[in-house]
Amino acid sequence: MLTGELRNKVDQVWNAFWSGGIANPLEVIEQITYLLFLRALDSDQTREDNKALRLKTQPVRLFPEGTDPKGRPFDDLRWSRFKHMAPADMYTVLGEHVFPFLRGLHASGGPAAETAFAHHMRDARFTIPTPALLAKVVDLLDTIPLDERDTKGDLYEYMLGKIASAGQNGQFRTPRHIIELMVALTAPVPQDTICDPASGTCGFLVAAGEYLRRTYPDMLRVPEQNRHFHHGMFHGYDFDNTMLRIGSMNMVLHGVEHPAIEYRDSLAQGAADDADAYSLILANPPFAGSLDYENTAKDLQQTVKTKKTELLFLALFLRLLKTGGRAAVIVPDGVLFGSSKAHKELRRKLVEEQKLDAVISLPGGVFKPYAGVSTAILLFTKTMSGGTDSVWFYDMQADGWSLDDKRQPLLDTSLLGLQRFVDGRSQLSEAEHARNNLPDVLARWGERNGSERERPRTAQSFCVPKADIEANGYDLSINRYKEVVHAQVQHRAPGEILEELRALEGEIARGMGVLEGMLK
Repeated sequence: MLTGELRNKVDQVWNAFWSGGIANPLEVIEQITYLLFLRALDSDQTREDNKALRLKTQPVRLFPEGTDPKGRPFDDLRWSRFKHMAPADMYTVLGEHVFPFLRGLHASGGPAAETAFAHHMRDARFTIPTPALLAKVVDLLDTIPLDERDTKGDLYEYMLGKIASAGQNGQFRTPRHIIELMVALTAPVPQDTICDPASGTCGFLVAAGEYLRRTYPDMLRVPEQNRHFHHGMFHGYDFDNTMLRIGSMNMVLHGVEHPAIEYRDSLAQGAADDADAYSLILANPPFAGSLDYENTAKDLQQTVKTKKTELLFLALFLRLLKTGGRAAVIVPDGVLFGSSKAHKELRRKLVEEQKLDAVISLPGGVFKPYAGVSTAILLFTKTMSGGTDSVWFYDMQADGWSLDDKRQPLLDTSLLGLQRFVDGRSQLSEAEHARNNLPDVLARWGERNGSERERPRTAQSFCVPKADIEANGYDLSINRYKEVVHAQVQHRAPGEILEELRALEGEIARGMGVLEGMLK
């Protein structure tokens, strides 16, 4: 948990950038990311130096010996050195020596080039405008403790949260509590290989890693599982280099040493080269509308012939999953009831050829202030042989925050998210549940093959047999199946109402007559 003091320090760093002339939050987080990487690289070098001193061996050199092409000693490029320099000298070192070093890091082939972050540095730009701002930011960052994984991860998440409050940049962030719900619904295990084909800041991958650490505390003590966790479990794709750098740093600060965060246009030709590679997909891909056929992978067109990105992404998920793999993905509501041939065919494939597990309708304001589109979470398992018996539907009405542009918490912090999901049950009162449905979603999900089968369709959640879905043209909109109970109202007989009206009119007439008499 972040203390108020740490939050204040992060706010001071952020405000320093804004007052120094950098107003784009993505640029702010990118420059902070570079500086955090430099600090981490210096800490790693110090650790290697101390290790070599104890063992009386030659240290591993993350910073090369000697001087750079401009004659500056590489040791001057270390955080512990340049942070003590005068602002003007520090600014020169960063702009003319450190950043050229970072841009060439991956190509250098040295130990530092093997870091998960290094290969995204080839176009790193130093955009801090003044020596005074640089000195202030370095001083502030130097006071933030980065020794513990939880603190580092929470600090970075807090900074990433500031992106969501900055207009259209919020598109890069799915609300953290929704991510944690989707991760909990899929319940990752140490043997999983997890992918987000539209990874952005890697929120889904980070949440999956944290879930695994909590659920399997001894996992990293098993050599094979430790190696898989750090080198083979997490895969993310994006075609925005800024997002790749931010996402990679997010993973590293959360304790994943070598995540596979790579540049890729997931819908482009050849993007599904790793078909059948993953056991779990977690994603909230951007739905930009339509693409040209020429720019779309032909192997995806074989699954569903369309230009709609929301359908192409679902086709991609099915292609990337191995048989038996599962997915939890966010889709716009149009996917659930769209009437085009492609919409119907994809829904048919999910129900008839795979195993569609659940449709969770999300409140309309979940992605405000930057998007008000209605969305749902689809959960399915790739079987290639059917298996859909019945589909579990949940009508989520509240997620713990107001559904307007302000998105203010409606409950105490301790009651938000999944914190009150304990021992398989929701611990929220009825009034609290009305403001936060998330623990109830997870509790009822656990009973989807049991008591949930008996719930009436007037309830907040219920199961629908596959035959009913087929009969409705594979429509997956919850409103197609939900039954509304209309309260019976006893109306008075029309004659009684007319008689009362005549009596009232008589009283009015008599009153008018009295008034006229008084006026005369």
